[in-house]
Amino acid sequence: MAAKLSGGGGGKYAIEQNSEINVTPFVDIMLVLLIIFMVAAPLATVSVEVKLPRAVAPPQENPPKPFFVSIQNDGSAYIGDNRVDIDAVGSTLGTMIGNKPPSDERIFIRADQQTRYGDFMQVMNSLQDHGFYSVALVGEDTSTK
Repeated sequence: MAAKLSGGGGGKYAIEQNSEINVTPFVDIMLVLLIIFMVAAPLATVSVEVKLPRAVAPPQENPPKPFFVSIQNDGSAYIGDNRVDIDAVGSTLGTMIGNKPPSDERIFIRADQQTRYGDFMQVMNSLQDHGFYSVALVGEDTSTK
């Protein structure tokens, strides 16, 4: 006489249902995403030190790949973290964007509070001479303080 060792009514090859959720693949995916964001987040910030004036306008959302032009109080200009000649800002940005028309790009200008107005206008004129007409001025966000 034989005894039946498996569960419910099935035949010889019946397999019991497993109602537990296997979270290991989910945890693996989340750890990979965490690492990707930890690597990508510092790349999106600009490390040029500029003391920004306060802004009262509501913040706007950023484009996918923003171009930041920073002007320090000594008159030096930067695109991202790279120092450029103040008169060559427009031409350097033109080579950076490649085939896209300059009018489609939005340029963000960060200027120190003590920046001379003449240096700021030099950058603006250089941008306009090369077709960059969509310019946003960056200020310090006061809504979180």
